[in-house]
Amino acid sequence: MLRELLSGAGGIDPSQLAGAAGLPNDPASLQAIFSQLQQAMAGADDGIDWSIALRQGEQRAAAEQRQLTDEERGRLDQAFQVASLWLDEAVDVSALPTGPELLTRRAWVAATMPVWTQFAEPVALSIADSLTRVMTEQAPEEMRGMIQGASRMLRGVGGTLFAMQLGQVVGELATEVVSGGDIGIPLMEDGRAAILPQNVAEFGTDLEIPSDQVELYLAVRELAHARLFRHARWLRLHLITAITTFARGLEIDTDRLERLAEGFDPTDTDELRAAVVSGELIRPRNETQQAALTRLETMLALVEGWVDVATADATSRLPKATQVAETIRRRRASGGPAESALSTLVGLELRPRRLREAAAMWRAVTESVGVEARDALWAHPDLLPTAADLDDPAALVARLTGADTTGSEADDEFDQALEQLLRGETPAAPGEDGEDPPKA
Repeated sequence: MLRELLSGAGGIDPSQLAGAAGLPNDPASLQAIFSQLQQAMAGADDGIDWSIALRQGEQRAAAEQRQLTDEERGRLDQAFQVASLWLDEAVDVSALPTGPELLTRRAWVAATMPVWTQFAEPVALSIADSLTRVMTEQAPEEMRGMIQGASRMLRGVGGTLFAMQLGQVVGELATEVVSGGDIGIPLMEDGRAAILPQNVAEFGTDLEIPSDQVELYLAVRELAHARLFRHARWLRLHLITAITTFARGLEIDTDRLERLAEGFDPTDTDELRAAVVSGELIRPRNETQQAALTRLETMLALVEGWVDVATADATSRLPKATQVAETIRRRRASGGPAESALSTLVGLELRPRRLREAAAMWRAVTESVGVEARDALWAHPDLLPTAADLDDPAALVARLTGADTTGSEADDEFDQALEQLLRGETPAAPGEDGEDPPKA
């Protein structure tokens, strides 16, 4: 059946299937898509060929790409120089070993795709396995042996379709992001900062703010993000591991998949498309998944909140810094179409829900203990504030400044009692030290 379909002899319009998967349906793209699917069938193995995602993403990103002018390059290079000097005054983390990069949309896709595929692979394999299982169960008895024998091929085709869709989403995302750290997660290698000049220009079009101020603010923010991940060497691996672990725990709703398979009409793919776009094929999170997501959201909020505070301090002399900052916060809170599509695809929203609380907490810490002590908290994950500290920054500040003496007094009493026991003495009970016992 699949061979007939991919050869065009199966009586199914390929453009309808492409539309159901959210893929382009122009003749040239369709020909490339089905050529890739045929290759997946011919040489399917246990993995997914993610080069397909890269090709799809680069093709989508390059569709509306323009070249960087010499004037823009000179202006942005100067903005990064000033941004680095300002940031030196606001943070206690060292400068980057290499200079920031000015990336095209296509170059951003190429630079970040390895991380996207790492996040997406657990979900892709889960969907491919579920597709194979459901097709085997739904097939007539006389065809089950054939489908079981072709399970590797089915898995390869399912993974290929997922890779194509990921490439389309990341390619679209390349038209929205303004920098390497814009999404909040470590897409770039440690010590690497980058800005997308074309997107920066479009970002500032409707702000009624001088372009040089917008560029300088975004340069400071990108450098702050990149410096933090280079300063806290454990942070990148910690976040990527947390996201990958979360993705591995996602489960596919096979009941929903079975219902779609039973009533699938190749001439009407609206129901299938709705299920894919809405994320209905991913089961609701269980308690373990929700707890993992909460921890991940807290970490993302801590990163974004610190970047917000560091950027605000570094750009305090920039007249329109507050307006640019608020625009970025609103933009991060709502997200763009591509970011929404990505959260549906991999089952993870990348917008930190507690960004404002995290920024307020870092501000309180900065004012109480200073920049050096604040940034020293990134030395180890056990030193970082927790979700409870976001709820009650005052308690965190009290611990950091030593104002919280309740715990230390209890420790002193315990140490004194232990010392008496070691000397063979019986610690005095309440009221035995010559004082009246406390009244009830």
